[in-house]
Amino acid sequence: MSEARTPRPAGGRSSGPSRARNGDRLGRWVDRAFRGQAVLLYLFLYVPIGLVVLFSFNAGERTGELRGLSLRWYGRALSDEFALSALGNSLIVGAWTSVLATTIGTMTALAVNRAARPIRVALEALTYVAIIIPGIVIGIATLIFYVNAFSWLNPWLAYAWGVLGLGDPPVLQSGLHTIIGAHVVFTMAIVFVIVRARLAGMDRSLVEASADLYATPWRTLRQVTFPQLRPAVLAGALLSFTFSFDDYIIASFVQGPGQSTLPLYVFGSIRRGITPQINAIASMILAITLTVLSVAYVAWRRQTVHPGRLPAEAEPELQLASGGRDV
Repeated sequence: MSEARTPRPAGGRSSGPSRARNGDRLGRWVDRAFRGQAVLLYLFLYVPIGLVVLFSFNAGERTGELRGLSLRWYGRALSDEFALSALGNSLIVGAWTSVLATTIGTMTALAVNRAARPIRVALEALTYVAIIIPGIVIGIATLIFYVNAFSWLNPWLAYAWGVLGLGDPPVLQSGLHTIIGAHVVFTMAIVFVIVRARLAGMDRSLVEASADLYATPWRTLRQVTFPQLRPAVLAGALLSFTFSFDDYIIASFVQGPGQSTLPLYVFGSIRRGITPQINAIASMILAITLTVLSVAYVAWRRQTVHPGRLPAEAEPELQLASGGRDV
């Protein structure tokens, strides 16, 4: 009895392997197209930055013509008193913003972590809104707040100084302190999100063990909770410094007279024409930003390697409090 044979399509060949080959060929072309698009995207993003760094070493006088390599424009930028003054203002603003935003953001994250769920969800939503809001909106809002606050406080200060006979009263006006206050508004939200994420990944059994061993809340915070939060706090501090140091939009609204930051100085200098000195300043800003972000990334990676492990410096105190028993 002859075996039944599967009928073949006209032409004597099966269409299955052919379709598979065509599908594989089409998939390879699609994959190459996506890879090419990704390469073009990264070139579009980073080639202009690379050109700025390259032309900062230009030995010539014109930005668009590379006439050899030299460090002369870096030396000229570092000897420019206006650029150095703006750099000093940026460092002051960034440092104070980092300290205040890190302190307030960490304290807020610790408080929200113990709040009831409805309150916690509402506060987290408000925090994310503060991050999403465009910088120009924050700049306008803080400017209006400062104008109204100063117009209300200055007459009261003048009255108090007159009653006390202290002479000329102080006049509240815009300055570096107003830039710091505006920067704290949105950088505090960044610190809150980072520390809050670290708190969510912490091992609560360590805190409960510390409480079972009759440790005070302050000692638990200092020896158990904060050592685990340290990488997140450091990452938040560095990121808040970076965002404050690089900010232009918000600072342009609330800056004081004659107290511009480095981004404001660079933008003002560009109006008179782009020179290799501007490229050198931009390259130094880029180097500072990348350095700070690299340190923040390393700190964040240290946090995520062992997210639930108690730092080594806190283990002896907990072991001592437990009488040598494992916790």
